[in-house]
Amino acid sequence: MPEEAQGHVRRRLAAILFAGYSRLLPGDEADNFASVTRLLSEIIKPQVLKSGGNIIRWTGDGALVEFDSIIEAVRCAAALRERVSQSNQALVPERRVALRMGINLDDVITEGGDVFGDGVNIAARLEALAEPGSIYVSEIVRDRVAGRMDFEFEDLGPHSLKNIARPVRVFRLGGEIRERSTSRANAGIVPANPPGFDDRFAIAVLPFVNFSGDPEQEFFADGITEDIISMLAGWRAFPVIARDSTFIYKGKPADIKKVGNELGVRYVLEGSVRKSGRRVRATAQLIRSDTGHHIVAERYDRDLTDLFALQDEITTAIAGAIEPELLKFERDRIASQRQQHNENAYELYQRGLWHHYRHSKADNIEAQGYFERALALDPQYPQATAALAIAVCNAGYLGWSENQERNFEESFNLAQRAVGSDGRYPNARFALALTCMYTHRSERAIAEFQQAIKLNPSFAAAYAVLGHMLTYAGRPEETIPLVEKAIRLSPNDPRLFIWLPALAGAHYQLGHYEQAIEAGRRSWTLNRNWPVGLTYVLAALGQLGRTEEARTVLPSFKALRPIDLAGWERNARRVFTDRAAVDHLRDGLRRAGFE
Repeated sequence: MPEEAQGHVRRRLAAILFAGYSRLLPGDEADNFASVTRLLSEIIKPQVLKSGGNIIRWTGDGALVEFDSIIEAVRCAAALRERVSQSNQALVPERRVALRMGINLDDVITEGGDVFGDGVNIAARLEALAEPGSIYVSEIVRDRVAGRMDFEFEDLGPHSLKNIARPVRVFRLGGEIRERSTSRANAGIVPANPPGFDDRFAIAVLPFVNFSGDPEQEFFADGITEDIISMLAGWRAFPVIARDSTFIYKGKPADIKKVGNELGVRYVLEGSVRKSGRRVRATAQLIRSDTGHHIVAERYDRDLTDLFALQDEITTAIAGAIEPELLKFERDRIASQRQQHNENAYELYQRGLWHHYRHSKADNIEAQGYFERALALDPQYPQATAALAIAVCNAGYLGWSENQERNFEESFNLAQRAVGSDGRYPNARFALALTCMYTHRSERAIAEFQQAIKLNPSFAAAYAVLGHMLTYAGRPEETIPLVEKAIRLSPNDPRLFIWLPALAGAHYQLGHYEQAIEAGRRSWTLNRNWPVGLTYVLAALGQLGRTEEARTVLPSFKALRPIDLAGWERNARRVFTDRAAVDHLRDGLRRAGFE
């Protein structure tokens, strides 16, 4: 029976359902409002009325519903989940709505037609904790409903909820249809499928451990884990195990070898988060599951300002650091095998990459051969198509082919084919951008680099080569922060020798000749087959009047660039749209003795 209090305030037992809703993809404000209004009027209100509930209040992103019966509250939530899922299937992705629900049974305080108290707060906190398409309930709800309804409940353990004095044991109602945004749904996240993926390397990201002693950081750690899963899957280069399969290890000591066997993965990423005052430390380790070999171990110390911005920053940094190491480790593993285990497209592609990254004329020819053999087996293989486009383009640019123009057009056509096979594969966009650089499509090149970064925000190479393009377009001041970001994302990347000339070029065009020399020398030291950095070293020495030093560099430059100054200028004007920048660079080379 309700307990009367002073005035019109009453305390009574009630079942509280808190439903939160939002668009799966961002849109303009009017569209967002129309979507949630339709959800409320066409789905939530009719179903709540049918179930005997009462909508106490609703806002632009949530509704508070009261029921006399906990059975009806759970039944209503399950029906809403199903109806919203069905509705989403009939809508274009941009108009789909994410629905999350939390349910609690407890005393509530009633006053003036509204309800208050911990009973309401717990339901609201459960909704905030839930994922799109999920229903989270408190332990008392599970206890009252279990055995009386045909639902299963997944125990998520005790959670310390904001402004709730005691920990609340949380359960997820089974049977949910997990909603994702278009980018995540299309991203290449796969359920576990042991014992392997046709010799492709798959990776599992284990839930990051919260070492803070602060329950609020639990959500932060989970958020980093989920964002890394989505980001890695967005690369489309290899299978990434879905969250549902990896979160079963949450709160448990992980045996990496056992995880590898159970999930059918070759690589496991694990990590932790620790908060101390206003500082947050995140660690990440990439481990080969069968041997326990640590491929990458990184630590990130950051100031705690905006928690969500910090989560994005750490996620991007971790993904950016492990990408090149993982890919390098995998291609080295394949190349170390004396004989091919399988004549399949994946292994041929990896062998091609091993040669491609050696950056010599002979290796370029070998790489193209492997990529072509991979495509003969699988003509719709976007990874091999994009890699072949880049290899053919490089051969043209570096003078390793008899017909430069034919190489550039062939690489452009291959890159378009890669994008046609998978327009959301970041490296396909990167390949198309690169080939656009050399086929007089500068504006499109910049747009395609930007699209590659949009698809993979930790795509370090795209930031760096976009920097090249901006220098070519007469915007060197914009180049430097892009290249510096690329190097922060992947400080040990094997492609650094390609990125550093972008930094050298920007400094040169800005008149920072000493910085240009330093960056150019670093590039040449890393790879003596790559002439671009040496171009800026020579030109900067010429501008500084250091002709004796320039003479010691000139023979190496001519060996890599077997053309005269006029030939160099023809090539430069292929990529530079800023004529003054070409004139400035030509002047430096001439002063250095290059004729």
